[in-house]
Amino acid sequence: MTAASPEEREYRRRTPASKRYFEEARRYLPGGDSRSTLFFTPYPAVFARGDGCRLTDLDGNEVLDFTGNHSSLVHGYGHPALMEAVGRQLDAGTCFPGPTEPQLRLARLLSERVPSIELVRFTNSGTEASLNAIRAARSFTGRRVIAWAKGAYHGTLDETMTAAHPDAIVLPFADPDAAVRRIEERAGELAAVLVEPVQGSAGMIPATQEYLRRLREVTARLGILLVFDEVVSFRVAWGGAQEHFGVTPDLTILGKLIGGGFPLGAFGGRRDVMELFDPSRGAPVIPHPGSYNANPMSLAAGVATLELLTREAIGRLNRSGESLRSRLQETLGEFSVDARVTGLGSLFAIHPSEAYAALRHRIFLGLYCEGVLIDPRGVGTLSTVIGAEEMERFIEALRVVLGRLAPAHLIPSEARDLLSGNQTPH
Repeated sequence: MTAASPEEREYRRRTPASKRYFEEARRYLPGGDSRSTLFFTPYPAVFARGDGCRLTDLDGNEVLDFTGNHSSLVHGYGHPALMEAVGRQLDAGTCFPGPTEPQLRLARLLSERVPSIELVRFTNSGTEASLNAIRAARSFTGRRVIAWAKGAYHGTLDETMTAAHPDAIVLPFADPDAAVRRIEERAGELAAVLVEPVQGSAGMIPATQEYLRRLREVTARLGILLVFDEVVSFRVAWGGAQEHFGVTPDLTILGKLIGGGFPLGAFGGRRDVMELFDPSRGAPVIPHPGSYNANPMSLAAGVATLELLTREAIGRLNRSGESLRSRLQETLGEFSVDARVTGLGSLFAIHPSEAYAALRHRIFLGLYCEGVLIDPRGVGTLSTVIGAEEMERFIEALRVVLGRLAPAHLIPSEARDLLSGNQTPH
């Protein structure tokens, strides 16, 4: 058994209540939770409270949250405007056997903002939105197979999680020529091509404008629907990444931030495709039932979220994101860590080279112990309640963590020799 690192020992010392929770939770939940991506060794921290950009765990440790619940909370925890909107809806009722006014308000807001959305429907998650976008593409085209780009995440659907699925093909993400050839080879079978303009789970990796434009051209030419999964990337511009890149898909999948911290997904796009769900003229071509679809609590939070997420707010977020990515790259360089920082807008990720990959987890745990939370994969997002002071604390925490690891663990042997005077620089 591998000995615990100093960072893990310190983490365990600080989080005994989380450990007790985890041990008890495993008696009733597989792995102690219902969200597999949250697990990390030795056990995940259990949170008791969120306020602005700060989280407090069961042991009373306070951390700055640079995840925003994996990009969901663009305005942080407990924003007064959101709490007021949700409170009003709570007083009115949590769900009803019919449409509610917040549904129309959010549908109008999304249609006004997103270039591709002429009609929209609401679900309870991004996964459900992906499922229904795929249903729409298959019904509209009469084809079965879908294509998605390597490294993407489109929800927990077999077709979008298993490369060997018979109804799915996987495209290269960084090679538009190869992607186009693959689509052309299977054109007669393809109902849709799904793509994340910024791949979230893969590490906030933006597509190139050329890649998205080439996908748009080939799918339009061959009668295949192009679907943008903007569950993560919607925040990069007023109208989402499709506005940023200047490429309009046939359908768009949304989730995470549009619910303002409540479960909500959406899918929308071309009128002729979305009308397949219309029951007002007889039985719909595609039925879309669901007792919690368009839940007014989530919709009210979503309306408040988008009203706060103005062009000016997005501009400030994006400038902060650009500054943070630059400073992260600079700080990693100070300690000779071979890593690159990727992202777009207010999204960021740290990608250590293969030689340093084993240290990713130690850096994550070290940051937590210094009061900063990022995703264990090195991924993060900014919220509108994170300012210059919080970003400075992040950078200083990273310096402390890297300083403890260097030079023996982080600085390559050749560089250590140079620093110790054992070699003369060429």
